[in-house]
Formats: sequence, C-alpha cells, structure tokens
Amino acid sequence: MWRLFLRFLRFGALAWGGPVAQIAMIRQELVDEERWITSDHFNRVLALYQVLPGPEAHELCVYFGMLSRGRWGGILAGLGFMLPGFLLMFALSWAYVRYGLDTGSVVAVFAAVQVAVAALIVRAVIRIGGHVVTNRWLWAIALLGAGAQLAGVHFGLILIGAGLIYVGARRGFVGTAVAVIGLATTAVVVLAWRNGGLDGLDALSLGGSVGGSPEPETVSLLLLFWAGLKAGMLTFGGAYTVIPFLQRDAVTQGAWMSNTQFLDGIALSGLLPAPLIIFSTFVGYLGGGPWGAVAMTVGIFLPAFAFTLLAHDPLERLVQQPRIRQFLEGVTAGVVGLIAGTTLALMRVSLDGLEALVLFGIVLGLLFASKARLLIPAVIAGAALWGWFAQVIG
Repeated sequence: MWRLFLRFLRFGALAWGGPVAQIAMIRQELVDEERWITSDHFNRVLALYQVLPGPEAHELCVYFGMLSRGRWGGILAGLGFMLPGFLLMFALSWAYVRYGLDTGSVVAVFAAVQVAVAALIVRAVIRIGGHVVTNRWLWAIALLGAGAQLAGVHFGLILIGAGLIYVGARRGFVGTAVAVIGLATTAVVVLAWRNGGLDGLDALSLGGSVGGSPEPETVSLLLLFWAGLKAGMLTFGGAYTVIPFLQRDAVTQGAWMSNTQFLDGIALSGLLPAPLIIFSTFVGYLGGGPWGAVAMTVGIFLPAFAFTLLAHDPLERLVQQPRIRQFLEGVTAGVVGLIAGTTLALMRVSLDGLEALVLFGIVLGLLFASKARLLIPAVIAGAALWGWFAQVIG
C-alpha cells in the first residue's frame, strides 16, 4: 500500500501540462512499460471517464490503484495523485489572502496573468467544442446554452433541456426538438429583454467584491462542500467545464469573491502539477479559510473517487446504452454553451485596454501554435513577466 501511494504521489508531483500530458504519463508507465492492462483495455477505460464527469487523469489513477490493491488502493492512489497540487494550492491561497495585492507591481502582474487565463479558457472552449459539438443539433444546443446562461437561466434547466432535446432529435422526434429549441430561444430572448439586455452578462461580470486585499468570508462549510460536490458531478468534457458552476456559486450568487479573484485562482492552478480543478481549493479558501479549502476540495473530488470505486462496471454498461449516451452528449454540448457564456463575462473583466488585447492575441496564438508539455505554466509565467515589465517601464 505504501509503495502504491508513493508511486501515485510521484505521478502527482510530475503532473505538469494539463490532462493530455498527465494521461500520456500514466499510460506510458503503467500500460506501455509495465503492462498493468492492455492498450485496448486502457482505451475503453479512458473512453468511459471522458463521458463521465470529473478529471480523467485522476479517475485513471483511482482505477489503477483499485486494480492493484482493491478499493483502499484506489483511495490511496487518488489521494497520492491529488496531494501535491492540493498542498501547493493551499499554500498559495494562504499567501494570496495573507499578503494580498497591495503593491502596484503585484497588481500589474496578476492583471496580465488574468489576460493569459482568459486566452486559456477561450482555447479550451474551442477545443472542447471541436470534440463535442459535431453536428447542427449540438451546435444549436451549445448556442442556446450560452444564451440561456447570459439570460440568467438556472444551469440545471439548461443541462436537462440540452440532454432531452438531443435525445428527441436523435430518436426521430425532429419536429418536437425543433419546436422546443424555438420556444426555448424565444424564452431566452424575452428573459434577456426583461432583464435589460445584457444585465445577465453584467451580473456574471460584476458579482462579488472587487479589489483590495482579499479576506476569507464566513461561508458555511456545508455550503462550500455542496458547491464543490455539484461542480464535481457536472464537469462533463474536461476540467475547464467546472468553471461556470463554481463561478456561479462563488461570484454570481454567493458573492464571496470577485471575478478578478476567481481568475487569479485559475491562474495559480495553471502553475501547478495538478488537474485544473485544483483551483477549487483557492475558491474554498476565500469562502471559508483553511477548512473551507478542505471542504470544497473534498466535495469536488468525491465524485471522481465514487464513480470508480463504487460503480465502474455498472456505469460502463450504462453509458453504452444509446439513449443514455445521446443524453450525455446533449448535456456536454450544453456545458460548452455554459462555458462560452461564462467566458464572455470573464473576458469583460480581464480584457481592459489595448495592451490587454495585444497580450491576449499573443497568448492565444501561442496556445494554438505550440503543443509543448509545459505550455500552460510557461504562458502564465510569461504573462506575469509581461505585467512586471510593463509596470517597470510605465
């Protein structure tokens, strides 16, 4: 058990470069070199976790740990993989709250880093959408989801409606699906008009306190755990899909942090060897201090443990059913729309002025042009250097 834990702790300490690099590292060592399972078996397991919510690399670690030493082995492997990122993010959250952003150079650095984060999210939306939004029905669902998000529609209604529309379209109820999309679009337009056009976007952009040295709020630990659990249950299509759910709870509704602080948390997570959703530790820390960070982290990672440890085989059989798979495909397209709507709000916060737009264009170009393993921490560090240099010469 101890050797198993240390092996996956090492994986966690080397987990740079996002999910593709993390999965490739696990595959190379455990499949190609040590042959724990065959390549075909690995592909089937990975396909399952790409359909289910949660960070795929973490779920793979839990799966391999369970293969080796049963459920306790799965728990130890999952804890080992997430522990380095959690401890580093916890320390950065403490430093962020303790020292704040009171100096001009630090403010300039984080402002530039937020621009890089906006570019990262835009790239994620485009890449996730390229894999998920593969036909006109899914395009319609994604666009409708983005509009509904900006109009202030509850995400639960968006996701359920997205799944049902796609199932109806794929099962031959084309007229009904078209009518539902038309009615939903009309309802979104009317709701947006009644709210004053872009008020939904304004609410997404301006929610929470702004500026100053961030102080942890006194949010209930149960509420933080529940916010993390909801997000962990809904991260279809990759770790970036957690962003609209946590942004809604922490900024738009809970208002225990601002979008500026939210972007700072995403930026810090990009520097760490961990799944991107480790920024939930930062969100929880600003909501409830050290125990808030623990509560939200437990909530958001709990589904990734539970799906594998308790229901891997039944879920694998379930997602093979055509209607279930179609429903999940529609839900995932709806999530892409949610991310797109939230991205517009985050861009309104970060892209302020010509200099920010220039930096955004440079970072976005680099992200699409390069496939380097350490690209994400490199562009965040480069943006920080850009901000510092701009402050010095300014």
